[in-house]
Amino acid sequence: MKMTKLALISVLSLACISLLWMSRAYSAANDDTEIRQLLDRWKKAFEAKDLNGIMSIYEPGQALVAYDIVPPLQYKGFDAYKKDYQEFLGQFDGPIGMEIRDLNIVAGDRVAFARGLERLSGTLKGGHKLDMWVRFTECYRKTNGHWLAIHDHVSVPADFDTGKAVMDLKP
Repeated sequence: MKMTKLALISVLSLACISLLWMSRAYSAANDDTEIRQLLDRWKKAFEAKDLNGIMSIYEPGQALVAYDIVPPLQYKGFDAYKKDYQEFLGQFDGPIGMEIRDLNIVAGDRVAFARGLERLSGTLKGGHKLDMWVRFTECYRKTNGHWLAIHDHVSVPADFDTGKAVMDLKP
C-alpha cells in the first residue's frame, strides 16, 4: 500500500513538472513569435514612414532609452526618441528600404532582447543614395502580457586608426 502511494505521488509529481515545463516552452515560443511580429510591424511602419506605427512598439514614458546611430549620445524617453525618428525620416526623399538579417531573440518571463543586422536603403533629400548595414540590439519588457521595446542600440563599427565610422561593410 505504501509503495502504491509512493508510486502515485511520484507519477503525479512528474506529471506536474512536465506540465510546467511544457507551459514554459509554449510561452517561450509565443514570446518569440510576438517579438518577431512586433519587429515585422516596425519594419513595415518604417518603410512606410509611419511615425505612429514605428512608435507603437515602444513603451511610452521615460523608461525608453535609445543609443541611435546619429547624435546625441543617447535619447531618453519616448518623446525624445519619437522626435529623433521624425527628423530621421524627414531626411529621405521617397521610399525607405529595410531588411533584417541574422535575427536572434532571447526571451525570459519579463524581459527579452533581439539582435541582428539591418540594411537601410533609400535616397536622401540631397539626392545621395544610402545603402548601409547597421547592427542593432533591442530590449523589451513584458507589460500587461505584451512585449514593448524599452531600449534600442543601433551602431556601426569604428576604425580606431581614422576615428571614423565604417559604413560600407556588408554581411
